[in-house]
Amino acid sequence: MPVRSLHSSVLKWPDLKTVDRAIRRWADHAARMREGIVRIGYFGSYAQGAWGVGSDLDIVVVVEEASERMEHRMTGWQTERLPVPVDLLVFTEEEWGRIATRGRFGRVLGKDAIWIYERS
Repeated sequence: MPVRSLHSSVLKWPDLKTVDRAIRRWADHAARMREGIVRIGYFGSYAQGAWGVGSDLDIVVVVEEASERMEHRMTGWQTERLPVPVDLLVFTEEEWGRIATRGRFGRVLGKDAIWIYERS
């Protein structure tokens, strides 16, 4: 998480390289621990290179299927070890197919997402 020097009021926020390394380790671990993960990526300010102090990491996970409703799927993903706060979205393949082909959000994700894990 962000750190503050004991002798300064300057807040140091993790840079893109640090966050990218951490999310890649997290994605690799998640893919080994959970079955059914199809893709993991990140989007938003870190993907666009526009991050700053206070930026969160927007993560998108695509899974084969899910029994929980969308708003309950992000629980239990253990994102606490990532160096910045996380906003996690988990879609099924079917949902992702609809989102990726329609609307502004799908276009933004399709254009800006950095996919760091794809099942082979």
